[in-house]
Amino acid sequence: MAGGSADLDPSTFTWLKEQGDFQNPARPSAEAQGRVGGAWGYEGRNIHFGVREHAMGAAVNGMALHGGFIPYGSTFLIFSDYMRPSVRLSALSRLGAIWVYTHDSVALGEDGPTHQSIEHYMALRAIPDALFIRPADANETAHAWRVAIENRHRPTILALTRQNVPTLDRKRFSSAEGLRRGAYVMNPSVDDPDVLLLATGSEVQLIVAAEKTLAEKGIRTRLVSMPCWELFEEQPADYREAVLPRAVTRRLSVESGVTLGWQKWVGERGRSIGIDRFGASAPGPRLMKEFGFTAEHVVTETLAMM
Repeated sequence: MAGGSADLDPSTFTWLKEQGDFQNPARPSAEAQGRVGGAWGYEGRNIHFGVREHAMGAAVNGMALHGGFIPYGSTFLIFSDYMRPSVRLSALSRLGAIWVYTHDSVALGEDGPTHQSIEHYMALRAIPDALFIRPADANETAHAWRVAIENRHRPTILALTRQNVPTLDRKRFSSAEGLRRGAYVMNPSVDDPDVLLLATGSEVQLIVAAEKTLAEKGIRTRLVSMPCWELFEEQPADYREAVLPRAVTRRLSVESGVTLGWQKWVGERGRSIGIDRFGASAPGPRLMKEFGFTAEHVVTETLAMM
């Protein structure tokens, strides 16, 4: 494995510890000399691509074509726009490149709408032959990396948060290995649900919190983590029906991006909590509350469907 970021290692945390920096050994950068552990030289596995996302993407594609590497490139999700031709070419060429995008929503905060992804989930999902994965917690993220490393015939796009999210109790909820099938029921003990709550990434914690309140109101709620649409679409029809039964038409999706595309999963009677406008500059928690990403709003929208 080898790769790096578009000059954002302190933010994306994609430096391979103790693996050294890819540098001219005679002229190491100040950043390389400041690393704790690992030397610098041509054997280094951390690449300083600089603030040039498209070139980073092209270099990662070249490494994948050459072979012998599991290559990755990282930046903020918003800057996937600057490297979209490279990402598209990785899918067109069926390359096992890994694109690691962090700061994936308005929750990144004060940098404002220029840095806050809105339409990017759907824009990247629209690329054929690529996997877009937005994991909900640490365990789903680990499985997302497994998927990325094992899929050498197509690129994997990882969308990760800036903010901390809780690690879900897997004694209470289904194993995070369900990510490998694209979507899975988190609380299978709820039989004959009245409503389905679907979410990805950092918004999964909201439907988890909302389910408790809805249960107190006598509403049987199925929780569905849906980190990768593409993997879910590849599953057998009986599995997809088991996760999203057609008989349950009250469905609510929760995702901090445009609502475009969710109609496929929530249907005509369903609803979507999303953002169909540009973001704003404010602390991340306040933005999420202002845009309706709270457990209370999830409960309100669910009750409105009942």
